[in-house]
Amino acid sequence: MKKGHLSSYFRGVAAKYLSAVEIIPRASHQHEFNGIIQLKKIFGPDRQTFNASFIYLGEGEEEYIKDSGKLTWYDARERHPSRSEYRLYYPDNEVFDKAREGDLLLIGRRSDDSLMIIIARAGTTSEKNIIWLFNLAHEDLAGFTIRDVDFSDDFELDFASRFILEELGIEAIEADENYLDPMIRKFHAKFPSTSVFSEYARSTLSSVSAVIDPDAALLEWVAREEMLFRTLERHIVAERLREGFGDEVDVFISYSLSVQNRRKSRAGFALENHMEQILKDNCITYTREGVTENKTKPDFIFPDIINYHNPAFPISRLTMLGVKSTCKDRWRQVLSEADKISHKHLLTLQPGISENQTREMQANNLQLVLPRQLHETYSKIQASWLMDVATFLKLIKSRQKSL
Repeated sequence: MKKGHLSSYFRGVAAKYLSAVEIIPRASHQHEFNGIIQLKKIFGPDRQTFNASFIYLGEGEEEYIKDSGKLTWYDARERHPSRSEYRLYYPDNEVFDKAREGDLLLIGRRSDDSLMIIIARAGTTSEKNIIWLFNLAHEDLAGFTIRDVDFSDDFELDFASRFILEELGIEAIEADENYLDPMIRKFHAKFPSTSVFSEYARSTLSSVSAVIDPDAALLEWVAREEMLFRTLERHIVAERLREGFGDEVDVFISYSLSVQNRRKSRAGFALENHMEQILKDNCITYTREGVTENKTKPDFIFPDIINYHNPAFPISRLTMLGVKSTCKDRWRQVLSEADKISHKHLLTLQPGISENQTREMQANNLQLVLPRQLHETYSKIQASWLMDVATFLKLIKSRQKSL
């Protein structure tokens, strides 16, 4: 196992597209996968029962379903001297209730010997991300394809890889205790405002230049803030857990939810904060969260909200940028903002959005903007359409030349 590599989380994976017979309900409420002899490479020859987590991934955030259970691997002819008939049984659960023929199935053996069973709806961003993360190929997935991530092709996790693992519920962003004491002294073991924390994260990367390479700067700043946040969060949460909750179950649940909600909301604000600094460093004028029609507040309006509301100002020189760290189906929200601007831009860190989604974005005159390093998670056709941060800045500068 190499820290910071895929093998830190998985010993091996198997993937295939589900056939109809594998998801047909049965009276026994027990099910099995077909063509599983290849799984011996992951499970070995002996009977085993595994603890397993089951995850269903659709296109929208509301289509994330998680369940738990056990899987049994055994040879039905283990007493036969020359024949084997391996089976992998799984029980009824909510995840397989959602599964359909053609969905992607991934069975991952974790480093702690538990299993993670992921079903991703066909044609979705989640399917695309899993195929990219584990270096799978569509044409090989009619039957099980095996990937042993302990082999030499195991790679060090980059931003996109960690992003996808986090989406699967795997803690892939590691804390660094070297930064803890300075943060405790500076913030008194409490979370500061998001703007203050973003500024602090940037201060720990003094050599990063948003003028020389804004795409790299954005990713480095975001990644550093995420690491610092997890480091401080671990300390704060550990202290709260040591205090205990007594018999107050509702208090514990409320606290747990607050931790998750803080992670989600802070990530979005952090991306906005760092993008704002890139605009400042590149001497670009803007308004953040200026009020437009129907009281909507786009994340950024260029050159500013005053000119947006000026009837004499050319509409062709107005630009809107929405910011969402994750997209999926939430990208449509920006379409209702800044009505005067028909061609909108959206900055995101979401790797490998599905082709169905990007085609719909194009049809709605929405241009996706991503740091250049994330373009490789998209198909060649998609990548030719994507805009990186540096190109977006050039566009804005060209529209602000004579201001």
